[in-house]
Amino acid sequence: IANTVWAYAKAGHLVPNLFDAFSDRAIEIVDTFNIQDISNTVWAYAKVGHYSPNLFDALSKKAMTEKINNFNSQSIANIIWAYDKIGHSLPPELLDALQQQKEAARVESSSSILR
Repeated sequence: IANTVWAYAKAGHLVPNLFDAFSDRAIEIVDTFNIQDISNTVWAYAKVGHYSPNLFDALSKKAMTEKINNFNSQSIANIIWAYDKIGHSLPPELLDALQQQKEAARVESSSSILR
């Protein structure tokens, strides 16, 4: 699902009924989503402007079950951007954790350059 909606969004092709169906199915199988799936899915929905509040809620709950240090900078940026763009609030504890991980990744990247 994540790859399919990402491809539709990348092509700029919004099919509302299809995105609704994918949303319903994604909610059913959200436990199988990994960090990349979460990132790609919310990015795709925000990119085409298709708001699915139940999907965004389910994906943020799933994201909170993942180890925050497994999120890379791109996933963090995609998730924060998508929730902001679509106008759906991230749970404050998830937003804080993502921002802290983004900063930690930036510091680690900077220190590895200096080595």
